[in-house]
Amino acid sequence: MFAATLSRWTMSYFAAALIFLVLGETMMVLGFGYPVLALEAPETLALVHIVALGWLSLLMTGALLQFVPVLVGQPLSLPSVALPALLFLIVGIATLTLGFVGLSGAIDVPVTLLPLGAAFSIVGFSVLGFSFAVTLWHARPLPLPARFVAVGLAALFGTMLLGGVYAGVLSGLIDAAGAIDLTVDGLSLHASLGLCGWLSFTTMGVSYRLLTMFMLSPDKERTSSRVVFMLGAFCLSVLAAAVPVILVGTVGRSPLFLLAVGSGAAVVAIYVGDILRIYRERRRKAIELNSRASIGAFVSLVAAAILFVALLSAGRLDEAIGTVIYLATFGWLTGMGLAQLYKIVPFMTWLECYGPALGRMPTPRVQDLVSETSALRWFRLFYLTVAVGSLALLIGSAPIFRFASLGQLIAVNALILEFVRTRRLINVPAELRLPDGLVRPGLFLPSFPHGGSHEPRSL
Repeated sequence: MFAATLSRWTMSYFAAALIFLVLGETMMVLGFGYPVLALEAPETLALVHIVALGWLSLLMTGALLQFVPVLVGQPLSLPSVALPALLFLIVGIATLTLGFVGLSGAIDVPVTLLPLGAAFSIVGFSVLGFSFAVTLWHARPLPLPARFVAVGLAALFGTMLLGGVYAGVLSGLIDAAGAIDLTVDGLSLHASLGLCGWLSFTTMGVSYRLLTMFMLSPDKERTSSRVVFMLGAFCLSVLAAAVPVILVGTVGRSPLFLLAVGSGAAVVAIYVGDILRIYRERRRKAIELNSRASIGAFVSLVAAAILFVALLSAGRLDEAIGTVIYLATFGWLTGMGLAQLYKIVPFMTWLECYGPALGRMPTPRVQDLVSETSALRWFRLFYLTVAVGSLALLIGSAPIFRFASLGQLIAVNALILEFVRTRRLINVPAELRLPDGLVRPGLFLPSFPHGGSHEPRSL
């Protein structure tokens, strides 16, 4: 990691993602979308895309700008696409959301905003995906975490294609029978490839590297980790195979679904076993807050998987699938994202600000940039509200869910304030903050002007 360059625009992606997260949480507090309205309501679709694209996908792509080079030990190819891609994505996600809100009748906007927003989003993700893919291609043979990312990018491509068809059908621009069938029967496939493939599978791969790096655990490929990869890739291939099945008829759809569920459940079980091993074998005995906070995300992942299987076995999946999605989206993915941001933000800030001075003058530690005591209470509140919100969805109480969402919004904003304090070096002792003319990093815009990345001079 210390030999890697710093991504020029990663912090900008993080800032945009956090703004979308606050917007999504605010929508839930106000009762905009599920559970006040149905899962398939346009308001819910607007909320889902704010969270899945605006928050989680921007967070993931911003993180990959920094960590794809780390995973493969090579510079990022075409780093200059990061800024235009970010602008395309922000415009696309905002336009797509407005299109769904307009579809609900809440505002009067043309329905063509849906395919327009989808097109902008597809362009943004495609140029970033191409940059990542070229980097991975040049680094073959790939280490295991990078292989997870490669499969996740393939799932993103499938998700984008299905989403583009869906937007075209809803807007009336596409009326082919096959496209309509995909819209009617393939919506869950679109969501599954995005949530399970692009977001969850990529998170799993990156977590193998991040957790071992930050906790100083043995970093080597194990048979169990390779099984997670192969089973996960198989599960996603089965999901993708459902597309031609939907187009030609209904025969074979149920076996494919059960095969995907079985392999997916095995992936979660083996992956969590790997995570337990990483925690047990760590050399850093005092677990830092980012690793402690990640435990709540892993618990949420297990809870979501168990709940999914239980609901499927009881024949109640359709009526309570929203709870599973909520647990996976906010407990697992959002919890993991916030927990790792709590380490990534100070780590990159330290490299950006103090890396050039390393060995020339006294510098603070990375841990001096944060205040774990302050942030711990907000992580506790966040996971508590996820648990309360999940229970509220199970019992069908929208008021309790909105109250839990308010607590979650408070926790998220407090954690964002912690990130801001880290970027502004507020927690650093005054005598070490900016010695001998070192420059305070920009809050979310790059403070190093040249190229697509920055490498501390002494590193």
